[in-house]
Amino acid sequence: MTPFGWGSIARLGLVQMALGAIVVLTTSTLNRVMVVELALPALLPGMLVALHYLVQIARPRMGHGSDVGGRRTPWIVGGMAVLGIGGVVAALGTVWMATDRSAGIALAVLGFALVGLGVSASGTSLLVMLAKRVPAGRRAGAATLVWMMMIAGFALTAGLAGHFLEPYSPERLLAVTAGVSLIAFVLALVALRGLEGEQAHYERPNGDAPRFKEALKQVWSEPVARRFTIFVFVSMLAYSAQDLILEPFAGTVFGYTPGASTQLSGVQHGGVLVGMLLVAFSGALAARFPAHPVLGRIGSLRAWTIGGCIASALALFGLTLAGLNGEGSPLKATVFALGLANGAFSIGAIGSMMRLASEGRQAREGVRMGLWGAAQAVAFGLGGLVGTGASDLARWLIATPGSAYAVVFALEGLLFLLSAMLAWRISAPVPRTQVRTSPFPNAGDAFAAGPNPRQLS
Repeated sequence: MTPFGWGSIARLGLVQMALGAIVVLTTSTLNRVMVVELALPALLPGMLVALHYLVQIARPRMGHGSDVGGRRTPWIVGGMAVLGIGGVVAALGTVWMATDRSAGIALAVLGFALVGLGVSASGTSLLVMLAKRVPAGRRAGAATLVWMMMIAGFALTAGLAGHFLEPYSPERLLAVTAGVSLIAFVLALVALRGLEGEQAHYERPNGDAPRFKEALKQVWSEPVARRFTIFVFVSMLAYSAQDLILEPFAGTVFGYTPGASTQLSGVQHGGVLVGMLLVAFSGALAARFPAHPVLGRIGSLRAWTIGGCIASALALFGLTLAGLNGEGSPLKATVFALGLANGAFSIGAIGSMMRLASEGRQAREGVRMGLWGAAQAVAFGLGGLVGTGASDLARWLIATPGSAYAVVFALEGLLFLLSAMLAWRISAPVPRTQVRTSPFPNAGDAFAAGPNPRQLS
């Protein structure tokens, strides 16, 4: 198979952008319509969004289907079709709630479930294609490019959809949702056309095609895959738990207005972007100067993952101090540092995921990627509930709001430290040829993306 160049990686980024466009419309715009225009409890859209994450436990099964079939493109296209249909059904259910609440909620449940299934099928196979076709030296840059394009899809869709939804009407909501879904599907079709190649296939050893339960059991029995699954769950739980409480913290403790707290969120996202670019730039330098004693090592995805987790923990401990000290603390600088660390950690983890997908038994890449994607989705679904629930509990038990938030941030920091320890323990089996020549017992670092060609194969 021909390795992907930057043009092919950008085409997959367009698919990820299309995927993100539909997701942001259903999880953000429909959320606002239910709460504001329809005056429904915020718990309802919260549960629907959690449902779309919960449904993604189907990711390993989707990945297994693409492993058995030998091609990823049909699963990406099919997933995008289901995703688009789910977005339209969810919008239709939202509109229906205005006249028949029970029927509308039932239809919205179906729509959000379809969104979760569509993301499972398309997102899992897209990541597997990246893992199989992107050379090791480009993985950090590829992960950065694809995820930045997805974020661009979020921003572009939010801006344009917001413009075309004015003035709001149920008919406009349906028209905009259907239009975005159709454009996203067509964009994905165009981007994928001829990308995988007509002759591309992923061989199964001895033509073996086990049942899904057997394949999942085989993958779970692999120490690296199992440990990485646990790492993904814990780290993403810590990553998502602070997302929904940062703005309320700024408003309650520091007196930020809604506009100011939104700007603070922008500061955090700016830090995330810088962190992503930093990892991509370091990976490019390492690939350009593989023999350099310093530059050749700065592209290690394992180091960026562990370091990003530790830095995220330190930034959260900084927010802990800010909660205890109140006004006068460098809140914006701390939040930017948190975003920077989160961005570095996330790209390091995604790049490592791309490498580890091929570690272990052959023809199980889709199952591995699906297992990790499911762990991430469940963690994201729980993270918001855990973060907000913990903050409510802490504020009930502790009279001072700043101290209550400080306790929650400290617990999240400890989760990131635990994630760093879990990442440190992940290592791949060392080939026999390396055992005899290397003085280090863990020379086959599963996270490494450094200059050693034996580690890049």
